[in-house]
Amino acid sequence: MPIKIILWTLLFYLVYCGFLFLMQRHILFPRYLIDTPSKSEDNPFMEKIWIKTSFGITEAWFLPPGPMKKTKPSPAVIFAHGNGEIIDWWPNELKRFNHFGIGVMLLEYPGYGRSEGSPSQKSIAETFNNAYNILIEREDVDPAKIILFGRSLGGGAVCALAAEKPSAALVLMSTFTSTRSFAKKYFVPGFLVRDPFDNLAVVRSYPKPVLVLHGKFDEVIPYSHGMALCKSAPHATMITYESGHNDCPPNWEMFWRDVEAFLNASGIIKTTQ
Repeated sequence: MPIKIILWTLLFYLVYCGFLFLMQRHILFPRYLIDTPSKSEDNPFMEKIWIKTSFGITEAWFLPPGPMKKTKPSPAVIFAHGNGEIIDWWPNELKRFNHFGIGVMLLEYPGYGRSEGSPSQKSIAETFNNAYNILIEREDVDPAKIILFGRSLGGGAVCALAAEKPSAALVLMSTFTSTRSFAKKYFVPGFLVRDPFDNLAVVRSYPKPVLVLHGKFDEVIPYSHGMALCKSAPHATMITYESGHNDCPPNWEMFWRDVEAFLNASGIIKTTQ
């Protein structure tokens, strides 16, 4: 009798593991739950770019620096949003970068919004690499001052890019060490994770400044992940906010002061604070 119980338990566990293996990308990339406008924002100050990939085209928006900042090539940010978001949500929040004299590329994930393909670590990495190559060829962008900024899942996207392409700084908000670290939460072995996004391994060898921003009460990606990323990076600064996950940062004015100070200290911009 005990042997039968063990065998049935093992069978149910294997079925459970198989189910999670097949469904994990629906959990990690809940794109079907996001309402997407049929048309993207019509902004005369925003340039729309379609990134060509092996699986189709992916949408990107470029917000150039203000008119007074166009006398020479400027720094630029590549921004990667969270897994439950789309680029349409971010132009207003990130336009402060433009006031610092920094261009912003908002890059969509494959299969999200109006973009083709399906999201995975591989397809996202291809998209971000192709977008990076387009960005550094722009005459109004300084290729030596590319800032990679990722929020939540976006931290995995920009870390994957940082492992492949040179950049001047890395900003990680509410980001995890790796998706494999969550496997134990679901009682499955880590090797079943199809998109590991090993951010910890990337920051360990990242030679430039890293800014880690994390909510102390983050209920989605524990604060300990942010601490581990900061401790592992050779040149890291960590800022802790009294917030959870979706309300991070709790005060955008404070956030922009923190980012401005970091970029000044890193030598990427020079502003009067």
